[in-house]
Amino acid sequence: MPDLSQTIAAVATPPGVGGIGVVRLSGPDALELAAKIWHGRDPRQSPAGRFWHGWIYDPASGEKIDEAVLLVFRAPHSYTGEDVVELQTHGSPAVLRRVLQLLLSLGARAAAPGEFTLRAYLNGRMDLAQAESVLALVEAESETARRQALRGLNRELSERIRAINQDLLDLLAHVQALLDYPEEGVEPHRARAAIDRALAEIESLLATAAAGRVVREGARLALVGAPNAGKSSLLNALLGYDRALVHHQPGTTRDYLEANMEIEGVPLVAVDTAGVRETSDAVEAAGVRQALEVASGADLILYLADSSAPRPQAPKLPWGRVIKVASKADLEPAWNDPEYLRVSARTGEGLNELRREIRRRLLGEAREGEVWITSERHQQALQEAREHLQEARHAPEDLMGMSLEAASKALARLTGEEVSEEVIARVFSNFCVGK
Repeated sequence: MPDLSQTIAAVATPPGVGGIGVVRLSGPDALELAAKIWHGRDPRQSPAGRFWHGWIYDPASGEKIDEAVLLVFRAPHSYTGEDVVELQTHGSPAVLRRVLQLLLSLGARAAAPGEFTLRAYLNGRMDLAQAESVLALVEAESETARRQALRGLNRELSERIRAINQDLLDLLAHVQALLDYPEEGVEPHRARAAIDRALAEIESLLATAAAGRVVREGARLALVGAPNAGKSSLLNALLGYDRALVHHQPGTTRDYLEANMEIEGVPLVAVDTAGVRETSDAVEAAGVRQALEVASGADLILYLADSSAPRPQAPKLPWGRVIKVASKADLEPAWNDPEYLRVSARTGEGLNELRREIRRRLLGEAREGEVWITSERHQQALQEAREHLQEARHAPEDLMGMSLEAASKALARLTGEEVSEEVIARVFSNFCVGK
């Protein structure tokens, strides 16, 4: 764990050139160190939350380094719970390096990755689940990921976990009273009913884990079908611009092509594959094999069949992960099948319905307005709590309390109340320097 008596400093903006760069200080000497390089309103006398214009100087040589803005946050109401100073300079890497070097030469220590947020956790400004949500918010690449990270940061997950845990602790007290003072305890059937309520809450959260994984990691969507089924046209239509080559001649796609996109708030990589058919062409046959391999590893498959042509024989696919698409719906249909979504890449017919179905298949029944489990650590803690509660439900009264206590500790680890230093270090090692 870090030495909180030390003052830390880091560049808080990403590497590279920008209009503005930020150097952040946190710790007991933050105001004093900032005052040594600042010409302007004295940071030690500055009220919290006010911006001040001034200049950064090298105190040893008197050299002017940059024009800047200074912002002071005072303990315990800052992000870290300590005195914090932010120096906003021009976004030159040379300027930011020089300002950081000045602060380090005056006694600050270079911050470790995630140390500002770690200090916020250690100082009680946030729990561990909230801290992980900070990282998730920084890394969010889709609107759904952003909203879920913000729910975690707003304590929605933490409060729900604490409510479950408080009920378990109350039940544990009653079970212990049942053993020590039978007349004061709770009847066994009522204890098991309380356990069932906690299990239902945990199962509800775990049911969102699949959606949470998709939001966190993204999904792979494979477009598969016979040559000239309209796969490349559909990919371009979903993207909103031309990414794949479209030609009336069948077999123009010999290799697979990937494109990042977001559909209904879901981040995914769409893969346009070679047309699947029997062929004697060695190169095309390799493309067919590759297309089926890509499909087998995808989270979801769009199987396209040209509805304006005779219905092709479907290839072997994992049909539980397939959305069937009748393409070229703007043309006269040669066949109809209610299991297929009719879609036209040319007119846009069926595209919105297809987008909604992709979202539904990837996210399941997870509702947008609820908090999801997006962390593997959280999922493991909930699964462990569920196992202990299932043990408690079938345990005799004299052993029920042990399983309830173990379930409670598993839930407490999720918010960081019962967690080892090793776990804490692992969580914060994923952060960038300056956050």
